[in-house]
Amino acid sequence: MKYPKDFGYMSIIQTVNDVKNTFLSRRELVCNFTGLGGKLKKLEAVDMITKEFKLSGKVVIPMRLQTHVGKPLVTGTFYVYDDEVLAKKHINPVIFERLEKSKAKQADAESTATESEKSE
Repeated sequence: MKYPKDFGYMSIIQTVNDVKNTFLSRRELVCNFTGLGGKLKKLEAVDMITKEFKLSGKVVIPMRLQTHVGKPLVTGTFYVYDDEVLAKKHINPVIFERLEKSKAKQADAESTATESEKSE
């Protein structure tokens, strides 16, 4: 079953835990995505969380996406920072490298798709 990019509906996100961590100056979100086991990517999850909680202009970092055996359920842990510099101080740089790599891969796939449309 194919899902559109924004999955068309936002009722599949259920908030498990929403904590404002004042010590680390971040918001920690734990959410369940129902019906998306094995289909959800980190960047898509970030887009969904940003739209659901109206976090535009903030830095949302996907820390973990955990699937559950035998269930179409994904539990995601996200950190929301107001400042990107503070986020880079607190979080392992490898996580940022992986996010940049996946963003570049996604942009490359989109550019390839537009080039194939132009050639037709």
